[in-house]
Amino acid sequence: MTQLRAEIERHNYLYHVLDRPEISDPEYDALFRRLIELETQHPELVTPDSPTQRVGAAPAEGFETVRHSVPMLSLGNAFDEEGLREFDRRVTALLETDCVTYVAEPKLDGLSVELVYRDGRFAQGSTRGDGRAGEDVTANLRTIRGIPLRIRSQQGPPPSLLEVRGEVYIDKADLDALNARRKEAELPPFANPRNLAAGSLRQLDPEITARRPLKIYCYDVGLTEGIEIRAQDQLLEILPALGLRINPLYRVCNGMDAAIAFYHRLMEERERLPYESDGVVIKVNDFAQRGKLGTVSRSPRWAIAGKFPAEQGITRLKDIVVSVGRTGTLTPVAVLEPVRVHGVEISSATLHNEDEIQRKEILIGDRVVIQRAGDVIPQIVKPLTEYRTGDEWPFVMPTRCPVCNSEVVRIEGEVAHRCLNTSCPARIKQSILHFVSQGGLDVEGIGFKLVQQLVERGLVRRLGDLFRLDRETLAALERLGPKSADNLVSALESAKRTTLNRFLFALGIPGVGEHVAEVLASAFGSLDRLMAASEDELVGVPEIGPHTAQGLVEFFRSEENRDVIDDLFAVGLALTAPPSETGAAPLHGTRFVFTGALSSMSRSEASDRVKALGGEVSSSVSHNTTYVVAGENPGAKADKAEDLGITILTEEDFLTLLQRHA
Repeated sequence: MTQLRAEIERHNYLYHVLDRPEISDPEYDALFRRLIELETQHPELVTPDSPTQRVGAAPAEGFETVRHSVPMLSLGNAFDEEGLREFDRRVTALLETDCVTYVAEPKLDGLSVELVYRDGRFAQGSTRGDGRAGEDVTANLRTIRGIPLRIRSQQGPPPSLLEVRGEVYIDKADLDALNARRKEAELPPFANPRNLAAGSLRQLDPEITARRPLKIYCYDVGLTEGIEIRAQDQLLEILPALGLRINPLYRVCNGMDAAIAFYHRLMEERERLPYESDGVVIKVNDFAQRGKLGTVSRSPRWAIAGKFPAEQGITRLKDIVVSVGRTGTLTPVAVLEPVRVHGVEISSATLHNEDEIQRKEILIGDRVVIQRAGDVIPQIVKPLTEYRTGDEWPFVMPTRCPVCNSEVVRIEGEVAHRCLNTSCPARIKQSILHFVSQGGLDVEGIGFKLVQQLVERGLVRRLGDLFRLDRETLAALERLGPKSADNLVSALESAKRTTLNRFLFALGIPGVGEHVAEVLASAFGSLDRLMAASEDELVGVPEIGPHTAQGLVEFFRSEENRDVIDDLFAVGLALTAPPSETGAAPLHGTRFVFTGALSSMSRSEASDRVKALGGEVSSSVSHNTTYVVAGENPGAKADKAEDLGITILTEEDFLTLLQRHA
């Protein structure tokens, strides 16, 4: 059985990594059937990394959160050759050199993941998520035959730790074949390969994932132990030797001219590639130089994505309507006759502001060229003036808010028109949705339709009113019965205890996203200190620029905003203290694992509560785990904890522990 497993894995390596199969599919299937036969006869000899175990997990109730040891940063974009040269000028200036060696690789339109190998075995896989934490999709990734369950041995033992980053994707031909079968079954087709790859990897049942023709190309690493990698070209030689697939279509480029030549070549070959590619990723080859360049906010200074020109379509601009955001900004939105571009049906597109409409000389009724910027965001490129009949008419920004009828103003020096009425229902709705979003207070059960009812019925006029809602009021709303009302009241009560960084993000301060909120919380430690900070103090914090600093000072200077904050604390909102830096925090040295559904709070809130008391949260059970918190319908983690003799806490036990150490 051991020899047969090794033989099957060798053929997997030849087929998936080297693209050089030695045997036919029927011969491979015969080997696989023989292994299944033997393992059926001797189930006690089945190993977790056997090729037969790729689909063996029970359907999941949901995906647990996994924090990346090293953030999976997003890339800055360049949309033309000049953008790439500007990137090169910055890099060479920072490195104080005339020429840098780059590695250029095709940018795939798929889903980024991280694979963790411990002592050579595939231990965990997760999605990129927000770059700092993703979803645990280990069971689904195990179904992809291009991912080895055990990396190939080199001279000596395998690395004790290898975190590999890659892109899960689906070939265009496989998508077409799958859609043909769905058409025969009278099912709607999948729109594009990326949506299919992402949706397949996030199936709760791994057997469904296994039926999708997913593939992977690996391109980067996070933490490593027991292996030394000094450059990208070296990495792209090591990964295939370990059994991990890489895209062979990469180039080592001496200088930006060579990288741009590869960019143009790949752009010409784009349609002939078997997969969707929306650009070229250009990286500094030398890892030591990368360390010197560092990162800025969520992007590395040592890499950039050179995006291909977007695919375009032609349709008619039926109308321009205006939407109102949470800051009061009025945004013109184009209403289009539906048209498909790059596999996606587009019926609307943002027009940004009135100046943009005038600059492009767009009239309502025009035939227009549209494209998906970065192959994602729909935008109007230009009107086709030769098709005009005289029936077209210009757009005029309204002087009154289309939602609350308040005066619309344009502040000197800004391009945006704004509704200054802070009680505008549109602003309140968007503010509430942002406040309860996953990055904010993370209140489950509140969506746009519920917010719409709450605001339009006058039940919520400011954020603090959310916490004044009671069971009877909520149960009387449409599509919200007594049980849902109870759950929502409970969720709101739990959300009152939150961390400073979540609260800062939830307030919707201009320029303060999740990462900046974490930076500010870490730098100032308390809301009072932050509210009293000057622009100079704020700019002195790494990653806080002048614009963000000015926005923060103006936000906290506003009496209205201070009233909103005071009202939130008046209804019981409390910020948990940050973990002690001295190591004296109540839960310092403990490690928690959650399994099953919690009824009193979301899992992310439970994790925040543990971390605020100095504890750690892990996604997997090991000898280092202190407690496993078992909610409703716990999974295999509870069984493993029992086998290892680890303390299992019920949700009630967990809440008692938190209260004892609060």
